Amino acid sequence: MREYLLTLCVTAAVTYLLTGPVRKFAIAAGAMPEIRARDVHREPTPRLGGIAMFGGLCAGLLVASHLTNLKSLFASSNEPQALLSGAALIWVLGVLDDKWGVDALVKLGGQMIAAGVMVLQGLTILWIPVPGVGTVSLTPMQGTLLTVALVVVTINAVNFVDGLDGLASGMVCIAAAAFFMYAYRMWFGYGIEAAAPATLFSVVLMGMCLGFLPHNMHPARIFMGDSGSMLIGLVMAAGAVSVTGQVDPDLLGEKTGGVREATHAMVPVYIPLLLPLTVIAVPVADLILAIVRRTWKGQSPFAADRGHLHHRLLEIGHSHSRAVLIMYFWSALIAFGAVAYSVNNASMWIVLGIVLLSAVGLVLLLLPRFTPRAPRWAEWAVPPRYRRSRRESVAAAGEPSADAEEQPEPVPAGIHGATAIGDRSRFVDRRKAGSNR
Repeated sequence: MREYLLTLCVTAAVTYLLTGPVRKFAIAAGAMPEIRARDVHREPTPRLGGIAMFGGLCAGLLVASHLTNLKSLFASSNEPQALLSGAALIWVLGVLDDKWGVDALVKLGGQMIAAGVMVLQGLTILWIPVPGVGTVSLTPMQGTLLTVALVVVTINAVNFVDGLDGLASGMVCIAAAAFFMYAYRMWFGYGIEAAAPATLFSVVLMGMCLGFLPHNMHPARIFMGDSGSMLIGLVMAAGAVSVTGQVDPDLLGEKTGGVREATHAMVPVYIPLLLPLTVIAVPVADLILAIVRRTWKGQSPFAADRGHLHHRLLEIGHSHSRAVLIMYFWSALIAFGAVAYSVNNASMWIVLGIVLLSAVGLVLLLLPRFTPRAPRWAEWAVPPRYRRSRRESVAAAGEPSADAEEQPEPVPAGIHGATAIGDRSRFVDRRKAGSNR
């Protein structure tokens, strides 16, 4: 765990420190597009934040390759090299799109090429664990097609949800944290060495998002752009492909005591193949809704609009920060709920907890104008917008306001008006008299 924590800290630190210089470079390079109709921000903001995130990815993998326990992973598996190759291709494509713009079909082709490069280096799905059926082996062609489809869908899901400050990086960080917990349990809990690459990919992805998030919170100083959103989407997909295609369900059945237990333990794996990724189910749902909505209107599925989930939250009255927090909440509920269910699927408390939290989430959606106020003893730990104003604090205590005591007694408006008019008329008469002299 200490080596994973060190990798996380190095990745986050490098990403954070690189983001400032990258912002200056983006401004100098003119990577600040004009405000579009679908944009939420009001001022041109530099992009190319993916440059800093890619630097953090390289630094994290470099450090991990020299650590005592993690360096054996680079010797026994080709998956880290496959991830770096695919990430480099998708990153270059994103940088070109952030600076000059790239056609949607060209981007789709580039995503498929990046996924294909990873498949050629061994990062592919070999079998699918199907509940009630068992392990279904895939032919090389089937595995390639399924892997490419999973990578492309995940990349575009993250790219589509990148519409508010801090939204994509925060949601992917939550998903990576949940996926790290699952993969780490598979690796050290059951002793399945094939889950080690997915564990490393998840912790590096968390560092990339955590390092970039302080610069990207509302109001954002820099955007990750397509160079960042497609990059973190590819890293997330690589982790899912690794743990799905390399972990043998039969071996997991021996570790857990039976096929039924293995099937339940693999819940966060075979559900991702259906959604295709439980830990980013909210972005995937937004992607599906966007494709259906645009196709229904006769538009291209890649045509941008203001119909995404985060746009709808703003339209019903939620603030920018609250819309982001609501999306965080639902992502965390789905991701960690799936992981908790895989740990103990027989507990009704987990199901009841998920249902209760879902009800809380629905209440938050229906109360866009409600602004919670923290108690006075906890105001130091919350942002200023959640603190009570002085008047609210005095009114809650039932004491007269000091401002009200200092106010003079009211005087009829007519007196003030007459006095002012009289003084002005006398001043004007004196100026006329002086000019006559």
